[in-house]
Amino acid sequence: MTLAYDDVVTRYEPVIGLETHVELGTVSKMFCGCSTEFGAEPNTHTCPVCLGLPGALPVVNEVAIESTIRIGLALNCSIAPWSRFARKNYFYPDMPKNYQISQYDEPICVDGYLDVDVEGTTYRVGIERVHMEEDTGKNTHVGGATGRIHGAEYSLVDFNRAGIPLIEIVTKPVPGTGALAPDVAKAYVTELRNILRTLGVSDVRMEQGSLRCDVNTSLNAPGATEWGTRTETKNVNSLRSVERAVRSEMIRQAAVLDAGERVFQETRHFNESTGDTRPGRSKEEATDYRYFPEPDLVPVAPDAAWIERLRTGLPELPAARRVRLRDSLGVSAEDMQQMTNAGVVDLVAATVEAGAAVGEARNWWLGYLVQEANSREIEAAELPIAPEQVARLVVLVADGTLSVALARQVVDGVLQTGADVDAVIAERGLQRVSDTAALEKAADEAIAANPDVADKVRGGKVPAVGALVGAVMKATRGQADAAAVRAILLDRLGVSE
Repeated sequence: MTLAYDDVVTRYEPVIGLETHVELGTVSKMFCGCSTEFGAEPNTHTCPVCLGLPGALPVVNEVAIESTIRIGLALNCSIAPWSRFARKNYFYPDMPKNYQISQYDEPICVDGYLDVDVEGTTYRVGIERVHMEEDTGKNTHVGGATGRIHGAEYSLVDFNRAGIPLIEIVTKPVPGTGALAPDVAKAYVTELRNILRTLGVSDVRMEQGSLRCDVNTSLNAPGATEWGTRTETKNVNSLRSVERAVRSEMIRQAAVLDAGERVFQETRHFNESTGDTRPGRSKEEATDYRYFPEPDLVPVAPDAAWIERLRTGLPELPAARRVRLRDSLGVSAEDMQQMTNAGVVDLVAATVEAGAAVGEARNWWLGYLVQEANSREIEAAELPIAPEQVARLVVLVADGTLSVALARQVVDGVLQTGADVDAVIAERGLQRVSDTAALEKAADEAIAANPDVADKVRGGKVPAVGALVGAVMKATRGQADAAAVRAILLDRLGVSE
């Protein structure tokens, strides 16, 4: 029997932690000059260095180091004056060298934090480290039903991704979140993604794997002196799935503990279709990887003056920008939180800047457009409609050219075709009908076609006029002003309100 989530959080205290991998948007790979372009033909962006061929020597990508330092500074980290790379040894088919060049005991960024707001409470998520490494290749398992190796007929390996600069951001354990643990996890990854996007260091496209999250979850009895055994749910690839993975694992672990069994330290995989996690492998400890210093790379020792130049050159970060926009837009803290949660703060601001009223811009993005994004399972910013187009809609509704219903049809047209707002209106004939004579004619036809309803209205049942209004709206394809139609109908029927 599946436990209720509310029951779980009354009896157990969750502790979460997140390990986020970010592919940097550099032109070339971490230790060679191969292209990082996404979507190229398999195994076309490779060379002796990223394939680990004998005699090939790595050279560190300076832009990757700069990007990592900027990430660390944005996360309030200390930048180490001296750090070095290590070899992390393990065998995977998509690991061409059978080891990964990473950082181990001496990372470049340490001891930072990121504050996130959830339901009016600020949670400080400690950042343990930000370190540099290289990405692996990609396995494709062919012939199975799940896309995983089990049941596949054969597997293919593409090494284009091998060697792409990869940054790992590791949080400290985050206790004290209670029932909001899944929401805090999602809010953290959301805010982190916004920061990375603002810095311009990555395209942070989770669906393409340039931002991947491993979610650590454990449960312990309230007041316990030791935390429970954690599991690590690997490669969660959407914000919604981060929240679902934490929630699912909390419920699963509670059921295990309730049965008198123990939770095993292991990696698990999140199933998008079922919303639960499945076992992967036993979780390795650091000793299992046999780390040792990378002999082919010199230590990284960034100049203090360079670090300060990078610090002063940081852009306005999302949290500061939200405070500024909240004041400039004149919205409440609650409205700003709703817009933040929906990922539309910058979209609303841009729509206002393009000439829309604040309230209307907020309503469009938080309402119809977010619904459209959710139905497509994408972020609102990925919708093929620009803030300037939304602002144009707001103006046309305000001046009476469009009703809200017609404006939604225009949005649908823009999303379907990519055409401009005015072009969609002209092509589909969506202007509001304001010709009084045309509306009176449509009203007379509706009365003639519905004599029983007309008699009810004449007899004093005024609300029945709604059916006649609907008939006129249908006849005019929703292009009439419903209030004007109602007034004309009542006048034609000799009824006053």
